[in-house]
Amino acid sequence: MEGKPFLSVVVPLYNEEGNVKELHKRILTACQGIGKPFEIIFVDDGSKDGTVKDAEGLIPLTLIKFRKNFGQTAAFDAAIKQATGEVIITMDGDLQNDPADIKLLLEEMEKGYDVVSGWRFKRQDTFSKRFFSRGANLLRKVLIQDKIHDSGCSLKAYKRECFEDVDLFGEMHRFIPAILEMQGYKVGEVKVSHHPRVHGKTKYNWKRAIKGFVDMVSIWFWRKYSNRPLHLFGGTGMLFSMSGTGVLVWMVVEKLVFH
Repeated sequence: MEGKPFLSVVVPLYNEEGNVKELHKRILTACQGIGKPFEIIFVDDGSKDGTVKDAEGLIPLTLIKFRKNFGQTAAFDAAIKQATGEVIITMDGDLQNDPADIKLLLEEMEKGYDVVSGWRFKRQDTFSKRFFSRGANLLRKVLIQDKIHDSGCSLKAYKRECFEDVDLFGEMHRFIPAILEMQGYKVGEVKVSHHPRVHGKTKYNWKRAIKGFVDMVSIWFWRKYSNRPLHLFGGTGMLFSMSGTGVLVWMVVEKLVFH
């Protein structure tokens, strides 16, 4: 469709051979149904399978290729910086998010929201993944005190200007709505579909979980002290204790699991 994109759909990919072509087809169908100019941006995050081969030649598509695996947040960051649409849609590349739900996000955004986050109310994941996700969401609500039910859902819609106030690092992509809410942006949520993975394997592991925890503590720290810098010293001991515990857990898991 001609003209400056209204929508930019950005998707990170890591070893998603078997999913790429079908994902592109579904995104294309969903965006054409919306009837506004759009662009699709895939970021290959150093895949070791045939992901890039499957993606090359797909039209329309902007394909960004990383030489090595930098992680989902870095991939989202690269795609967002490349995007030119008024609204940026983020989603996973494993076909568990449904591109047909992009329309639901946009309809909710029309109510005045700057950000609309998807809520996988009927998750199709393993028990262990759902268990740890619920634990992480509970911890997030205690530390960050946001109103989002499902921060781990990558299917989200953002007004472009949102990313003028956010720097992405670590596993920060999952906390973007919470950060924006702290900065005064209006954040909404809508229930979306969630499908079981058919091809490939989940990329979630203990390493990512620990990075996510460290990022969560960073956001808690910023939220607690950004407007009250002199109160920092009263909480320094607690912060150092939490940070030390996090580093210790990281070292143990890194030693036992990844070596």
